[in-house]
Amino acid sequence: MNEDFSKLLSPFQFPVSGIQVDNRIVMAPMTTFSGNEDGTVSDDELSYYKERNRGAGLLISACAYVTPQGKAFPGQFSAYSDDMLPSLKRLAAALKENGGKAVLQIHHGGRMCPPELVPGGEPLSASAVAPVREGAVTPREMTELEIEETIAAYGEAARRAVEAGFDGVEIHGANTYLIQQFFSPHSNRRTDKWGGTLEKRMTFPLAVVDAVKAAVKKASDKPFIIGYRISPEELENPGITMNDTLALAEVLSEKELDYLHVSTMNFFGASLRDAADATPRAQLIYDKVGHKLPVIGVGGVSTPQQANTVLDTGVQLVALGRELLIEPHWLEKLKNGQLDSIETALDVHNQSGLHIPIPMWNSLLTRTGWLPLKE
Repeated sequence: MNEDFSKLLSPFQFPVSGIQVDNRIVMAPMTTFSGNEDGTVSDDELSYYKERNRGAGLLISACAYVTPQGKAFPGQFSAYSDDMLPSLKRLAAALKENGGKAVLQIHHGGRMCPPELVPGGEPLSASAVAPVREGAVTPREMTELEIEETIAAYGEAARRAVEAGFDGVEIHGANTYLIQQFFSPHSNRRTDKWGGTLEKRMTFPLAVVDAVKAAVKKASDKPFIIGYRISPEELENPGITMNDTLALAEVLSEKELDYLHVSTMNFFGASLRDAADATPRAQLIYDKVGHKLPVIGVGGVSTPQQANTVLDTGVQLVALGRELLIEPHWLEKLKNGQLDSIETALDVHNQSGLHIPIPMWNSLLTRTGWLPLKE
């Protein structure tokens, strides 16, 4: 019997902005490493996005850094000054040209920024605590002024997203970057209003949300999506627990956001902290707040059947990251009933056909355990 994919292909309306997308598929943000040295989007990146702009109803860009001090990758593009507006307009237009809704992910790397990429060679974070990784650099603790300036920079980046023609922004509060660093008891050892208790560790993330909302309200007279990306757990001790995240999700659900994007490598994987706890993290978050704040699940989803299984948990939208690198026409093939022709392994001889920029391609091929390869 043929499986029913009508829910995957059904429209979804975001509750706060009222913006509607044509289906439940989201293009997850994927770092390209391929921007120009001046922080602008490269032609190769635009080609990459144009090849995938029919792949989902909601299209989230790679992360754009909001201050020069926040650059976390070689080839990362930026949204830190008005000089970037022409570049951002090109990106928004490329994402939207086939009717999808375009979201700019806004980001600061914090202590994960390589020293050679940031002014003064000095990464910043909530506290002077190094990441748990080989060769990690200890960041400098941010001053009160730097914290306030960074919060304002997120708002300014959101304003630029409005002016560039994006349909929304996603606040990157996940994947060990600055916002998560303020929320984490591992990286945030402060004793002022920005750290200490669980509630105080929420202060910076919530201030960023407020700054983005205020900037969008001032800059836009049209509906505009505001989402938030979150990582549910950390391996470090002390580190973010699921209880911490559920508490933050509850507070975020009162902030009139359009969605919460739960970042996991495998949607169906067990807890990072307790292998006996096999319930998907996004499902736990959905069970807590999904009636108020729509949830996007992501991680390890390749086939339409797996995407259906994600939606069966109650989670409202499913994001494809690696799969849209492998198969840019995933959604078109689903709509046309061409399920057997959907590729689920990367063709290592088809870089140009897939329109994947060379720096991104080289990164993919060096991470063979992260991506299935098709020789």
